[in-house]
Amino acid sequence: MAHILTAQDLYHSFNQMPEAEKKSFFELIISRLFSEQTADASHEQLFGHLKEAQFSAQEAAEYLEISISTLRRLVNKNELTPIKTVGRNQFFATSDLKALKHRWR
Repeated sequence: MAHILTAQDLYHSFNQMPEAEKKSFFELIISRLFSEQTADASHEQLFGHLKEAQFSAQEAAEYLEISISTLRRLVNKNELTPIKTVGRNQFFATSDLKALKHRWR
């Protein structure tokens, strides 16, 4: 019977790899991800899983290519509204960030 490698086994093996091998591993994954099979993939096929994602304030600022203080100003001016606040942490909907970025074009 063949041994099935679990995610935990793979992770443990990966951590044992030399840095050069880790780099090679990720280069292999990236080359397969962007191979001819995915060259014609639609935006939805590549990024559709992010449609319902929530971005932290820092991630939202990075996505919008602005500083965190500029993001906070947008929130204070009601130009961007967080969908959820946990303690002092605000989270933003992908669709809201995408719409705001589109308006800036």
